[in-house]
Amino acid sequence: MKLTQYADIPVYVTKDGSQIRELMHPAQHGNRAQSLAEATVLPGQRTRLHRHALTEELYHVSTGRGRMTLGDEVFEVGAGDTVHIAPGTPHCIEALGAAPLRFLCCCAPAYSHEDTELLEGDTPG
Repeated sequence: MKLTQYADIPVYVTKDGSQIRELMHPAQHGNRAQSLAEATVLPGQRTRLHRHALTEELYHVSTGRGRMTLGDEVFEVGAGDTVHIAPGTPHCIEALGAAPLRFLCCCAPAYSHEDTELLEGDTPG
């Protein structure tokens, strides 16, 4: 299918602890080389530190504020910011402030749990 509708897409939790809506994924929609999801991190929460051996990611922040850990770098992000995450780079993102942090996540090749290596235990609160 070439079209998805937001209201029809269920939310699930990924290995890193973020809430995800798969807006377009090869396993469900017939596209081939990438996936696009909307991720939500609730206020005061952060994803688990993780990395992907194969997948390159782009995070585009749509609402909220966050603190991005990308390898040895730590920096704040906000609406309109886009972050490139190279394969093999440890990363996590934390929601700052009272509003949820929402961002689009584009993955090439498409996201898979099998390509997600957790680098820490339970999701920090």
